[in-house]
Amino acid sequence: MHTPDGHTRTCGLIGNPVAHTQSPLIQNHLAQITGQNLVYLPFPVADGDLEAAVRGALALDFLGLNVTVPYKSQVIPCLAQIDPLAERIGAVNTLVRCPGGYRGYNTDMPGLCRAMRQEGVEFAGRDVVILGCGGVARAVAVMLLDQGAAGIHILNRTADRARRVAEEINGMAGGGFARAYALEDYGRIPGENWLVIQATSVGMHPCVEQAPIEDEAFYRRVETGYDLIFNPGTTRFMELTKRYGGRAYNGVRMLVYQGIIAFELWTHTSVSQDTADELYRMTAQALAGQRDEGENQ
Repeated sequence: MHTPDGHTRTCGLIGNPVAHTQSPLIQNHLAQITGQNLVYLPFPVADGDLEAAVRGALALDFLGLNVTVPYKSQVIPCLAQIDPLAERIGAVNTLVRCPGGYRGYNTDMPGLCRAMRQEGVEFAGRDVVILGCGGVARAVAVMLLDQGAAGIHILNRTADRARRVAEEINGMAGGGFARAYALEDYGRIPGENWLVIQATSVGMHPCVEQAPIEDEAFYRRVETGYDLIFNPGTTRFMELTKRYGGRAYNGVRMLVYQGIIAFELWTHTSVSQDTADELYRMTAQALAGQRDEGENQ
């Protein structure tokens, strides 16, 4: 890593909380490997201070920022420009300097797309089941529409909320791309060998014993389960998927790729697959260490 000097560029993460983020590990390692004179730091931003934080970063000549919960949608009015994908998704997680301020991007969904393809999970031309209908699930639906999925089936505890998201996505699609169901109505979804993307927070640390659906009959129809959670490394949803013969993946590779795409936007460099694989191993190891530390406290 470069010793910071008068030419060092600063990037950072804003959110609340940010204490357990893996982004500094990812970004500072990328800077070191690619020879960029750049340092990346986490900055907790209190409720009500978001606009001031973005203005301050601009005044201090920050090259860019990542944005995490709870500010991914709230940050949009603070931007000078917004990328069309981020605008459709309604969430921004990466800010890049542009004339007059920052341009907002969503690298989460391109990161998920790249991660799934790297794992050999293909979704173009097939139906996909999405668990949940919050902001992340909606973003996944937009990505699947853009990337050529045949259709989506949205399962949610509240069927009315799922229907509202499905109607919104169908408005973008110009037709019947999305269908909505209550969780217990999964039996109405046609076909077998499902690809299921788990886009709720159910099963996230510390509530690791939970899954959105527990029924054996559901998991017997799952060929591939992709959980966007990365802590714990194996969720209850993943355990159940594997128990009944499916393949299961967590969100670590998505976490790494969204960071890589942000880095590439800031620095106009290209990160090799070898570096991406090395970062994946490092991040998975760091997350496992974080979990062990938490269990021993």
